[in-house]
Amino acid sequence: MRRKLQYGVIGNGSWATALIKILTETNSMVYWHLRKYEYIEYIEKYGRNPRYLTEVTLDTGTLVLTADINELVEACDVVVFCVPSTFFVETAETITASLDGKYMVSAIKGLVGDANLTISEYFNQVMHVPDDHIAIISGPTHAEEVAMEHISYLTISSSNQKLTSAVCRAFECRFVQAIQSNDVLGVEYSACMKNIYSIACGICHSYRMGDNFQAVLVTNAYNEMVNFLDKINPDPTRNPSQSAYLGDLLVTCYSQFSRNRVFGEMIGKGYSVVSINAQMSMVAEGYFATKHIFKLAEKLGIRIPIIESVYHILYDGMKIRDTLKIFTSSLS
Repeated sequence: MRRKLQYGVIGNGSWATALIKILTETNSMVYWHLRKYEYIEYIEKYGRNPRYLTEVTLDTGTLVLTADINELVEACDVVVFCVPSTFFVETAETITASLDGKYMVSAIKGLVGDANLTISEYFNQVMHVPDDHIAIISGPTHAEEVAMEHISYLTISSSNQKLTSAVCRAFECRFVQAIQSNDVLGVEYSACMKNIYSIACGICHSYRMGDNFQAVLVTNAYNEMVNFLDKINPDPTRNPSQSAYLGDLLVTCYSQFSRNRVFGEMIGKGYSVVSINAQMSMVAEGYFATKHIFKLAEKLGIRIPIIESVYHILYDGMKIRDTLKIFTSSLS
């Protein structure tokens, strides 16, 4: 991959905007697909996303904005999906342009479909993209801190080392460093699970469980996640104490910018899921991930007590106080 690859981003949310900001730091031209023409017009006029990370000034001189997803796919070598997992399939299904020779990158933290496929599995099994043409972008990084140009780290994972290196180079800039990984599925699953644990932390924070308890909760969440990863996708080379696993878990559980933690806090205060979704401008991926991971673990016979507790609160309507009594007794 000696030649410069052309990058394109699909998505208009905070994380997509943050990735665009990074890419425009290091690339002379970046394609950006936005669903609404009014977004395109606003960005062209003001150099800002009208809804997300609105304080970030974007270099419009390096951007090619389009509402035609196939224009982006045809023009770009590397297509980065950065939409909520619930909208991923319907977005992917609008692509009619050939994917031959294209590199598909997921910056999505969720599973899709009744089969609970990861995004990389969907790329491969449904869209027929070869494994060595697939990469994953993960954290630990919040979009808001990228917007403020705080030193941040991304994890880029692929089975293709040359692709990993190329994507790392594209996303490294003066305030972002990229870490290489080959654990595609492990990084994807951990990115889903840490959002669920963040919801649990938010719920417990609302119940004034205290920092001592939160430390035990996060420690047990980490052990639960590692056990799940080892059973669903064994990899003797995996080091779960690295940033893509432990680091992403910590920042999502503790950060003020974690929308999943905020979601959990609102659940703990008695808000319904419907009312929270109506109030939050961004999707809390952990809500949907809870159901996917719970069903997958149930099917495979893997015990995940913390996620099971969150599932019973969110989907079965179990009283939080009763659930906390059950799952706190399982912590160590």
